[in-house]
Amino acid sequence: MTMAADRIRAIAGDVTIDAALVLGSGLSALGDTLADRIAIPYAELEGFPRSGGVSGHGRDLLLGTLAGKRIAVLTGREHYYEHGNPSAMRPAIETVAALGARTLLLTNSAGSLKPENGPGSLMLIADHINYNGLNPLIGEPTDRRFVNMTNAYDPALRERSVELAARLGIQLNQGVYLWYSGPSFETPAEIRMAIRLGADAVGMSTVPEVIIARMLGLRVLACSSITNMGAGLSDETLSHEHTKTMAVTGAEKLKALIPALVEAL
Repeated sequence: MTMAADRIRAIAGDVTIDAALVLGSGLSALGDTLADRIAIPYAELEGFPRSGGVSGHGRDLLLGTLAGKRIAVLTGREHYYEHGNPSAMRPAIETVAALGARTLLLTNSAGSLKPENGPGSLMLIADHINYNGLNPLIGEPTDRRFVNMTNAYDPALRERSVELAARLGIQLNQGVYLWYSGPSFETPAEIRMAIRLGADAVGMSTVPEVIIARMLGLRVLACSSITNMGAGLSDETLSHEHTKTMAVTGAEKLKALIPALVEAL
């Protein structure tokens, strides 16, 4: 049990959760879907993000009920580009695991490299490319650091997500996500390189959390809300403001998909 888990139980009672959800840029409104919600500021939880954060991200842990399941929602994450620490989210993920979560659902905002996945669409992550070569488990002293990343994005959860999306009338393509450190956006040359490497979308988060979660034995599902095309693939002017604005469309689709998926866990 972590100190943060002890603090959460002191506030919320002897809570046990079924799953945890991490929200990306512009997606914090998804936390509004929880019933019986309890909000705990990150500042009260040992090891949780402490920086000023990124606009478009929340700074609270939410506990509540969604589709009949008890879940925890992290309304924002800490990124590698904020402090140069790829393991920044480890205490938070260890905490939700200590509270009973066996599934981690991750969302992010990402740039698409495929015309069929345009802004406003969703892309289920089937695999990733750790372009940075950074790893949140560097320094872990035990053999737990040697994590098998084959099928890191749970195949059964992905299959179920595609089925549910089709039932809801939501297009849900699958693809490979490339983690780019940020905070600057990629250059057109870097986007061309990413395409040649086999990436379908690029973003500045998620991969470290997936590695940590798999070390902890959590099942992982991750979905990108596509906010823009990669640099050089359209006439869009890339900015964080644009990302937050365009994330709203994806958030509406996720508001329908995530409860259905949680119910099916």
